[in-house]
Amino acid sequence: MRPKRHPPSSRSEIRDQVEARSKIWCERGGELVLSEWRLDLLAAVGETGSLSRAAERLDVPYRTAWHKLKAVEEQLGVRLLETQSGGAGGGGSSLTPDALELIRRFRRVRQGVSELVSKRFESEFADWLG
Repeated sequence: MRPKRHPPSSRSEIRDQVEARSKIWCERGGELVLSEWRLDLLAAVGETGSLSRAAERLDVPYRTAWHKLKAVEEQLGVRLLETQSGGAGGGGSSLTPDALELIRRFRRVRQGVSELVSKRFESEFADWLG
């Protein structure tokens, strides 16, 4: 039985349509390898030039951020960060070419999955949520 639809009562309801959301993560042997959060952390390192500042931005302790990215490196077998020790000019971190490629690919997958989920959701629920 098809549910009875009520027309939106205002323009704001039209803009506030229900949207499907999804999250992506990768596991190997039940262990988390890569997630949207870890990718965001990696991207933040690239944007800030520092693992410390990236950790601050994501409101996570430096030690946690360091361990998460080291775990990704170990699981994937690639180096993600180039680091410079402190000193007069201060230290910093930059992303390796592998890290940049990982970000690009993961974002493409995330966008593709989001598009598929939206299309499927719309096809299943269009008559309910119109």
